Amino acid sequence: MAPLLGPLLADELARDEAVTGLRRYSLISAPHDGLVSVHRLVQAITLAQLTEEAASAWRQAAAEVIEAALPGGPEYPADWPVFAALLPHAQAALAPASSGMYTIAQYLGNIGNYAAARDLLYQILQAQETELGAEHPGTLTARAELAYWTGEAGDAAAARDQMAALLPVREQVSGAEHPGTLTDRANLARGTGEAGDAAAARDQYAALLPVRERVSGAEHPGTLSDRANLAYYIGQAGDAAAARDQYAALVPLRERVSGAEHPHTLTTRAELARRTGEAGDAAAARDQFAALLPVRERVLGAEHPDTLTARAELAYWTGAGGDAAAARDQFAALLPVRERVSGAEHPGTLTDRANLARWTGEAGDPAAARDQYAALLPVRERVSGAEHPDTLTTRANLAYWARLAERSGLRSARIRAGSWLRS
Repeated sequence: MAPLLGPLLADELARDEAVTGLRRYSLISAPHDGLVSVHRLVQAITLAQLTEEAASAWRQAAAEVIEAALPGGPEYPADWPVFAALLPHAQAALAPASSGMYTIAQYLGNIGNYAAARDLLYQILQAQETELGAEHPGTLTARAELAYWTGEAGDAAAARDQMAALLPVREQVSGAEHPGTLTDRANLARGTGEAGDAAAARDQYAALLPVRERVSGAEHPGTLSDRANLAYYIGQAGDAAAARDQYAALVPLRERVSGAEHPHTLTTRAELARRTGEAGDAAAARDQFAALLPVRERVLGAEHPDTLTARAELAYWTGAGGDAAAARDQFAALLPVRERVSGAEHPGTLTDRANLARWTGEAGDPAAARDQYAALLPVRERVSGAEHPDTLTTRANLAYWARLAERSGLRSARIRAGSWLRS
């Protein structure tokens, strides 16, 4: 097919003449923004008239054209419109085990469609196991990516277990210091932390980081991600000041290596703001998130999960900075968006529900806070497990606001009784 397609793709005049000829017989739509479309009936009739050999050759040609047109960086927001335009064509033409379909899965995950990325990776994995074998490096990478996006889609325990099963196979096939093995170790650490064991995740990242630096270099993206995650789990394990200081050192490095508005840089800025607040400066955290949020919205879009998380953090630190009513209202506005984007039982949604309950109580309505925590607790138990730290925190907050609601009710009763006696 190359002799047929090559001249059309390389010669603008030949391409325009081909489009004009097809338009003359109404076989394609009028060009719009450099694109044309073919009616489904025309597609079906054209395909039916080809021999099987010719149809197979044209399918291969279409796949090669789409593969060549896919941008190389699915993590870069500037390339996402191109991916969006090519997505239906890639899904129709690319084989599940192709490199292009793998890139499409990464694009879906990076735009925040975690469930779609997970489901596509499952299809890719099945195809690669059939075509390449269970222990081929490409198959192992597909297993790792499936585990990663499983975690991002909200099932941290499943992601952890998938990575724990994968790691010894990867070490045996690729070696203990292969970059793929190190990435799998990092993802196992992350899954361990997301499943509730922040101290274990911290220790795993602390053991991994010097190996990553020696193998990949101090400024390799994988090394920077490991540094960021080590800082994260240091904070999650209780040392907010140390986490803050590590993020403060990492931000300028991220900006220099990846750029000031790269999603990884923005995530590092978000974590710096968060740990600044946890280390005792709520007003500074609030101001940092207020500065970060419009950048998140411009770079990633208003409904990207990372943007929604920045909104949640701004709301939280607004409350911690002294304005509980404003925090309550911000969480009330955010929650329906989060539920629609991430799902009603995604961990991020449950965290937003918990924060809405907290700031409802802090704004003066302990009974409503109690009721919201009571509704949240069984969901937390079902999704995260009865002994997950988030579940235990929800139980503790339910008890706290129940006590305050009871005391508030007693005070109201005494006031009403006093008013009646005085009358």
